[in-house]
Order: sequence, then C-alpha cells, then structure tokens
Amino acid sequence: MAERIALFATTARGTEDLLADELKELGARRIRQDRGGVRFMASLDEALMVCLWSRIAMRILYPLGTFEAHGAEGLYEAAASVPWEEHLTPTTTFAVDATLKDSEHSHSGFVALKVKDAIVDRMRTKVGTRPDVNTKNPDVSVVAHLSRETLSLSLDLCGDALNRRGYRVRPTVAPLKETLAAAVLRAAHYTGEEALVDPMCGSGTLLIEGGMMARRRAPGLNRDFAVERWPVIGPRAKELLVDLRADARRNERKVEVPIWGFDKDPEALEAAQRNVQAARLSEEIILAEADATDLPHLPAASGLLLTNPPYGDRLTGSGGQKGMKSFYYKLGESLRVPGWRVWVLSGNPAFESAFHTRPSARREMWNGPIECTLLGYRAAGSSHLDENSEAPLRAPKQPANVAPVRPQHEGEEDS
Repeated sequence: MAERIALFATTARGTEDLLADELKELGARRIRQDRGGVRFMASLDEALMVCLWSRIAMRILYPLGTFEAHGAEGLYEAAASVPWEEHLTPTTTFAVDATLKDSEHSHSGFVALKVKDAIVDRMRTKVGTRPDVNTKNPDVSVVAHLSRETLSLSLDLCGDALNRRGYRVRPTVAPLKETLAAAVLRAAHYTGEEALVDPMCGSGTLLIEGGMMARRRAPGLNRDFAVERWPVIGPRAKELLVDLRADARRNERKVEVPIWGFDKDPEALEAAQRNVQAARLSEEIILAEADATDLPHLPAASGLLLTNPPYGDRLTGSGGQKGMKSFYYKLGESLRVPGWRVWVLSGNPAFESAFHTRPSARREMWNGPIECTLLGYRAAGSSHLDENSEAPLRAPKQPANVAPVRPQHEGEEDS
C-alpha cells in the first residue's frame, strides 16, 4: 500500500459534511464530500485511526477502479481486469457484496456472482489456483457497486459495517443505526461535556452513542478489522492496531455528566437495559419508565434533550395523522424545559408545525429510506443559541426520584 492512498468512507445521506469534519479531526487529507460518502487520502496508520475512531462512517473502502460494464459479459471482463493477485493469495478467503442503482440487472446476487467468477478465474490464470469464498467472515471483502452501466470495485478495510458496534443485543422496532445516532449527536453539537436526556429512548442507541462520546471510547475498540487479515499489509496493520487500541483504552475517562433515558414501554426499557450493559455503560446511563409528555424532574439545570420520536404512518390522510399531531403538540409542551436545548430527529412532516415552536436549526438526514428532518430548538427562555449550539445548522445541498427499570431477562441476540 502506498504511503498515502485514496479512500472512500460511506455514510447516511445528509451526514456527509459531518463525516468530513470528523475525518479531518482524525488526520485525513484532501477531503472531498460526495453523495453518500466522503473521499479522502490517508496513510495506513491514519486509515486505521479512521476505522477505530469514526463514529459516523459506515464503511471505509479502498477503491480499485471504475469501469464501463455492459451486460453480463461486460461485468465479467471489467472485474477480470483488476490485478486481484496483488490483493489475494490462494489461501485468502473472500466474498463479494454487490449493490445496484438503475441497473439493467435486477438481482445484486447475479452481479456478485459474475465478479466472483472473474476473480477466481484470474487467480487460476495468474497463480495456478483459486482462493475460497467465505460469505460469513472473509479475509478480504470485495464491494461492487453498479450504477447504470458503471461498475465500481473496492476493498472494505473493516469487513462488517462500522455501525455494528457489538452492543445491540436487544433491538426494538426500527432502531436508529449506531452511525446515524452518532451523526445526530454531532449535529446537535454534543461533546460529552453536558447532561444528556432521551425522553423516548427505545433501545437506547442515542444514549449509548452519547455515553461512548462522554467516555471518550473508540467505537471500534472491541472489534477486529478485515484489513488485519489482508495478505500484504495485514501483519503491519495488526501491529499498528495493537498500539492504537492501547492508546484508546488509556485515554478513556470517567463520565462526569448525567445521561438519562426514559420510555413508557417496559419492553423498550428492558431492551435498552440489555444494550447498555452490553456496551459496558451501566454506571454511566440511568434508565427509568416515564411518559415523554409528562417528564419527571431532570437530572441537571441544563443540558441536551435529544430524541427520535415515533413517525406514525407518514402516508395516511389528515384523519390518520390526528393522533400523531396531538402527541407532537404534547411533546412541545413537555420538552420545553428552561435551560435545556432540544433536538429532534423527525420522520413525519407533520411534526414541525404540531410541535408549535420555531426551530433555530434544521437539516435533512436519511434514516435508511426515510427522509427525516433534524430540528434544533434553543433552550427555553434563551434568546440565542447557547455555546454548544454555535450557529444555525443547515446541511449543504446535498431524574431525581424515578423508579428503575425492571430486571432484564435472557433473550435472543441481534444478528
């Protein structure tokens, strides 16, 4: 691998600028935002820092090339032109993950199969034998993206997507991805230096990501990366990561601010409790049963109220939305607590008017296929954005005395 190479970090739409800022902090160079990701240059140790520390990136890709690929034969020929013998050996396992956009092909599995065939055939020709496919835990993860007739091929430095932090052992319905939760926290200017409350915490993802930020814990600390098993640079990557992980552990700190989560659903609280324990943040995060429209006393005089309320059925008529609007109105009454600024990620267009408070900041973000709006509100009684809010944010185009949760029970793990 060259001293400094071109890489591409993928991210949720609407968070590209947040990721670009994060990459700059992690030492990346020549950063350029693109749709759905950020291009940058990094040396091996800088790239590993990104793998270990990025809270927002989904994947860190090493691009191998972009090709015109017409039909099945074009796919095969394009993939066969890549010097795979420089990245694989006969004993290296690999897998191909394919995605499609506006393609003549209807199945991503077919595209992955043609790329796989091209790889093994070239390896047979160049080195006399072929590597094996391992779809569960490959040494080398090949990423193929076909947009119309343009095929992009990359290697994934991380293997599993970076949102798989390892703590989500009990999900709830439609939880936020960990990386999107971290992006929301960054957009809300949360640094871990102030109290954090999620009044509708669900499975606890916002709280856990906030807890890791307050703890200064690297999100990739307890996982392995595929690059450690790459034939050429794997041994050096593994050696560097030993030191990087040791530094990350030494730099963790005690959390000095309260982090609280509420939910009125006992099953959601149970899931959150399990996830908090899996994240090793049980001492930092307090959970309690409460209704967001009637919050108990908050644990500090000021802080950040951050939540992702239910979206309801976005496609129903005004009659079906009536209940959601009433709920959002009650939230607007309950969450306007003096000293506490409020940020809400909403996937329902009715939220903003029903909340009946004018936001001071907004940005569009995508929660999977759902276009959402992140809305920021000044602390009640404040005529200006506080020091944590900085300035109105718009993405460029593009408790005292509360009852604890009931004890958790054993349940199935998230796949």
